[in-house]
Amino acid sequence: MDEYEKKKKIYTPHQAKLKAESYCAYQERAQQEVRDKLYEWGLHLEEVEQLISDLISENFLNEERFAKAYVLGKFRMKGWGKVKIKQHLKAKRVSDPLIKIALREIDLDEYENKLDSIIEKKIPDTGSKLSLADKAKLVRHLQSKGYESDLIFSKLK
Repeated sequence: MDEYEKKKKIYTPHQAKLKAESYCAYQERAQQEVRDKLYEWGLHLEEVEQLISDLISENFLNEERFAKAYVLGKFRMKGWGKVKIKQHLKAKRVSDPLIKIALREIDLDEYENKLDSIIEKKIPDTGSKLSLADKAKLVRHLQSKGYESDLIFSKLK
């Protein structure tokens, strides 16, 4: 047993419920994040699933609300595209139907404007055409931000 395991506090189901309520009230959480926390706090499968169920019924935990908040936050604050947002929601084990619903929160005009502004920041305003290498570098950057290739190429034409 290492130092970390010795220091790890184990909570009773009641203590864990109170702690989980404040954890969820602080910011929107995915069910999987809360489930992982509860296991970390020493609870077992039955207790964890019961607590998750209680948190949902008391509206501390709402996967759709989480997904919508996550989508808009990552898009507006970090400038992520839909591809990257979708990958990260999948990693948090949000269901595909909920991911589709949440991605609809992004306004298409706002999405294209965000992509345009990222492109404008990256292209030096020299008036000359981009070299092939610079164009490839820009495409890679935009793809890493999670924008769809077809949209990137149509914007760069």
